[in-house]
Amino acid sequence: MPARIYKPARNAMQSGTARSKEWVLEFVPATRREVDPLMGWTSSSDTQAQVKLHFPTKNAALEYAEEHGIDAVVQEPHRRKPNIRPGGYGENFACNRRTTWTH
Repeated sequence: MPARIYKPARNAMQSGTARSKEWVLEFVPATRREVDPLMGWTSSSDTQAQVKLHFPTKNAALEYAEEHGIDAVVQEPHRRKPNIRPGGYGENFACNRRTTWTH
């Protein structure tokens, strides 16, 4: 069963990097999801699609996939340029501030 190994992206509502430093091995769904006629919920008979394994490094995830005979595809993360201001947060309260106070 094929799987993908990736590093999850930060949520748009996050300012920190929690839960984005580890690698995830996630199985590709083998069957499509169907709507249950009685309740209207979407469901699938594929239980592997529910499995997400977390690893500290990409190599650990690849070793696990090799040991268990899983065809894995690695998706490299896109790196963001850090947003570092020269004065940082303390610049807002500096005594020698040259610009007007905005907040």
